[in-house]
Parts: sequence; structure tokens; C-alpha cells
Amino acid sequence: MIKINKDHQFLIENILFVFALEMEAGDIFNQQNSLFTGIGKVNASYELTKAIHQKKPDLIVNLGTAGSSQFKKGDVICCTQFVQRDMDVRGLGFALYETPFSNVPLVLNYGLPMEEFPMGICGTGDNFETEHNTNQYNVVDMEAYALAAIAKNENIPFLCLKYISDGADDSAAEDWSVLVHKASLVFGKIFQINDTIFSQ
Repeated sequence: MIKINKDHQFLIENILFVFALEMEAGDIFNQQNSLFTGIGKVNASYELTKAIHQKKPDLIVNLGTAGSSQFKKGDVICCTQFVQRDMDVRGLGFALYETPFSNVPLVLNYGLPMEEFPMGICGTGDNFETEHNTNQYNVVDMEAYALAAIAKNENIPFLCLKYISDGADDSAAEDWSVLVHKASLVFGKIFQINDTIFSQ
């Protein structure tokens, strides 16, 4: 049984662990119910929708790397709010990040908290952000908004933990390449998967 918080716990076999890339999971999650979506919102949306109808999970857990100019490299952040940071239809009079002609809120509030981790607002977009200069979100990735939106629409609890791998700045690509491989070890420890790795 995996305890997320005092109100939510799930059997590990009923959890779908969702990563963008296999390198973010390493070998730690080989025996778990894992999904690798590929990069970007379109890939994430397609693969998660298909997996939900095949696997019918009780909980969707998005694990992966992210950038941040606020949190430190190596921090794990629990994201409970999400912004589609590349949605920009201000030319038609809509607010930045607002999806036109829809009832989708500008900030999507859908994610379980894990109290031992700082809470974050994740800005998701189909570009690798290297000049983060807004206070409207403090974590940057390329999939989480889409995953959270689908989980909400399907009424499935959603947990999003991001390992900060870079500062979303001009050295982001180099930093991410170095730290991405550490993410799986940290996530494995959080969920007590492959404990023998950590006892050696």
C-alpha cells in the first residue's frame, strides 16, 4: 500500500506511473505498471488516454524532471496546479494562458498533495524553456498539464512529482543531461521501490 497523504492510499499494483522518457525511470520501475509517453502534450495526451482505457488505474502518478528558477536542483516538488504556458491567444482578447471558448480554468487545480514535499505550480508547454521570467508558475515541464487535464476529465486521482534538474535558464540543457539519470533513484526511494538498491 502506497500512502500519498492521510486521506489517500493505493495498492501499488493499481497505480499507473507515467514518465515522458524511459531514462527518467531508469531500471527502478521495471516491475511496476509504467507508461512512457514521449515528449510533449500531444504524445502525453494520446498515450495516457489509451493506457487509462486499457489499464483502468486507481491513481495516475506523473514522475519526471523539470526546470525551476525558484527551487533548487535536486529538489522534489509536488505540483498540484498546472498552467498551459504556451497557450497565448491575447491577440483575440483572451488572457495569457487562457484556452479560448472553453470552460477550462486558466490555472488547472488538480493534484494530490504529498505534505513532505514543497508544492508547486507547473507550467507545461511544447518548448524547452531556457528564459523563465514569470511568477505565474514556478516549475517548467512539457507534459504535466495534459496529464492532469485528462486525469481530471476521467475522474482519476492524480499525483505529480517533479525532480528539479535545471534552472530553466541558459544552462538548462546541459544541467538536464547530467541530472536526469538521478531522478529515478530519488523516485524509487520515495515509493520504496527496489529498496535493496539503497541499502547497499
